[in-house]
Amino acid sequence: MDTQNQKLIGGGVKSLDLFSEIISLKNLLSAWDYFKQGKAKKLDVILFEKEHARAIRALHEELKKKIYHHAPYESFYVKDPKLRAINKATVRDRVLHHAIFVKLYLIFDKSFIFDSYSSRDEKGTHRAVNRLSAFANKAGKNNTRNCFVLKCDIKKFFDSIDQDILMDLIKKRIGDKNVLWLLQEIISSFAKGLPLGNVTSQIFANIYLNELDQFIKRTLKIKYYIRYCDDLVILSENVAYLKELIPKIDTFLRDNLKLSLHPNKIEIRKYHQGIDFLGYVSFPHHKMLRVKTGHRMFRKLNAKIADFKEEKISASSFHQTLQSYYGMLKHCDSCSLGEKVIEALGEHFF
Repeated sequence: MDTQNQKLIGGGVKSLDLFSEIISLKNLLSAWDYFKQGKAKKLDVILFEKEHARAIRALHEELKKKIYHHAPYESFYVKDPKLRAINKATVRDRVLHHAIFVKLYLIFDKSFIFDSYSSRDEKGTHRAVNRLSAFANKAGKNNTRNCFVLKCDIKKFFDSIDQDILMDLIKKRIGDKNVLWLLQEIISSFAKGLPLGNVTSQIFANIYLNELDQFIKRTLKIKYYIRYCDDLVILSENVAYLKELIPKIDTFLRDNLKLSLHPNKIEIRKYHQGIDFLGYVSFPHHKMLRVKTGHRMFRKLNAKIADFKEEKISASSFHQTLQSYYGMLKHCDSCSLGEKVIEALGEHFF
């Protein structure tokens, strides 16, 4: 990513002309190229592709004149495995989301703590789970002492994000009024909180919870802390210390971010009992794929096989999905699951 057009001003990062960079035809076209990958069979993408050059130029002109307005969302539910409300923006708006994301990422990512793992380059679930194991070895003195793990998450996180607080946090690092106008248009396009489907929601979530991360690292001085989106884990050999942290974290969330810990999802376990985190159950000497994760993986795999046979998705899209599943399995003890994947694929795919 190109950072030559950025400079530090008053401790924050301000682009020489960030708004022009975001709305440039080059950036919008690049965002379109990235967005459409793996979506070649989607009807809305097919329709947009037919006149994408004209549509993107029109989008550019609307943004330039500041007459752009975000279109309404298409709302539906998916079961994965629990019922989730999904709000899907139009293709045009999602292309703009990508164009915004790539520029905001350059500005904000460097301010995030090392152990924030969601929606960041060279991070992700596998690195977060491996970091958990590394921290457990340190906190437990290479398994010679008990290591306790506090695990919690934030209640209705995306629904509960306060849009005004989010804008105030963004203003700490961005002073360009045109950019702030555009980000306000994106954020306020949703009635309350943030929609799960927007790629911009990923960077906005990290900006929002970076306040919690900084409080935990700088004020509470917690050494062994990992966050993936709204899932938090803290490790220590002292269980009483972990119990004392719970009200401190919850109070900070309530007072500063209008959030709260989910009361039914706070638990402290010994590491050797197994820690269920991000789809894996981690033990001192091995990791297992969570049972529910395995079941969900096979449901999705069977659906993808059916779509591929009916030519609803391309071969490259199918194999990309398959590789992601093998990637999940290689990070844990999963020989039997790997055999089940091969069995599910059948001879047709070999």
